[in-house]
Amino acid sequence: MIRDEPGYLGRLAMALGDEGVRIGEIVRVRASGGYFVRDLELYLDSDQQLEAILKRVEKLEGIVVQAVLDPVLELHRGGKIRTRTTVPLETIGDLRKVYTPGVAAVCNEIVAHPEAVWDYTALGRTVAIVTNGTAILGLGNIGVHAGLPVMEGKAVLLDRLVGLSGIPILIPTREARTFAETVIQISPSFGAIKIEDVAAPECFEIEERLDRELPIPVMHDDQHGTAVVVLAALLNATEETGERLKHLTVGLIGLGAAGTGIGRLLQSFGVKHLVGTDINQEAMRRFEKSGGEPMDLAGVMREGDVIVATTGVPGLIPANLVRERQIVLALSNPNPEIRPQVALEAGARFAVDGRFVNNALGFPGIFRGALDARAREINDPMKIAAARTIAQFAEPGEIVPPLLDLAVHEAVASAVEKAARTSGAAPHAEEEPR
Repeated sequence: MIRDEPGYLGRLAMALGDEGVRIGEIVRVRASGGYFVRDLELYLDSDQQLEAILKRVEKLEGIVVQAVLDPVLELHRGGKIRTRTTVPLETIGDLRKVYTPGVAAVCNEIVAHPEAVWDYTALGRTVAIVTNGTAILGLGNIGVHAGLPVMEGKAVLLDRLVGLSGIPILIPTREARTFAETVIQISPSFGAIKIEDVAAPECFEIEERLDRELPIPVMHDDQHGTAVVVLAALLNATEETGERLKHLTVGLIGLGAAGTGIGRLLQSFGVKHLVGTDINQEAMRRFEKSGGEPMDLAGVMREGDVIVATTGVPGLIPANLVRERQIVLALSNPNPEIRPQVALEAGARFAVDGRFVNNALGFPGIFRGALDARAREINDPMKIAAARTIAQFAEPGEIVPPLLDLAVHEAVASAVEKAARTSGAAPHAEEEPR
């Protein structure tokens, strides 16, 4: 509550500013005995900052804190997704069509023509989001239930951006064989499989086996969704500098799932020289085996015209290692390996962090396009088509378009569908679908 007299709201704003707090919306809720009750939206860095604010405000006359709420937690209360029907159920006639006895005719049609399942069920609009909770965001191995809010978030994006139903599937095992076999057993329920937040190296074995054994699209988003958006960003960044990406040396800092996926897609695109580093020696050996040149951090910064960092280690890259006119993508969230402004001040030509290069620009349209094509896989031509399309939608001065631009996702889906057919990942329109 804030006393309804001149100056009191200003004193509160000044106190918050002194504590380094950014103020969002201020909403007047109601009047109460010479006071106004207001909701203030504050952007805080830590619990310690909140404690400091409360102590500071406690000393302000005429101002009382009634409650502190976390809007993110409140938004998640009860979960973010649910299953809903797409058809009416108002009369007995509706019931007879939706369920028994009418549905038997649809079952018999699928028995006679198995491919009709794609036309008469939601199969072709349903994606399994499978995780074991071992690599959740920048939080690490926190388990399947703690990671479930992320899976629900992915489902929200699939629904809102491209009209697909994402179903979180939690598989609490780090054993790659068990994980893959579980997905294989449940796969008839889904049109595509989205592997999410599974740690390396198990993620590579899992995806390879599922790709080999399942006749539906499979994609590990942390590898390939990230790689697609990185490629899109680099296409625009190099367009601005007048250079050709294929002719540049790309340095990868971090060779886990994301770094590996980025490297593989860049090689498929035509980048000839990759250098990279990781604290994990097995990752370094895997990188060398795939055609990259392993070296230390200083070497990568020295050799790379383009730097892509995916380590999850804040502040890893010191400013004195940044070269003039480098392109720097420090993608770890929420805190990057080097802040973009620091990299630019050190001489980088372009520098962005993970807030701008977000894999959610890629995976919704990729899955929608793959399902529309009834593709058997998601291959490199499909990913490159998605990256080129994303790049084309960026505004002047930007390297990627806004995440919530629905036209971007629609165009990506269309480009991926076309690439699936031309690359052989899906039948041509006149051919028999799977």
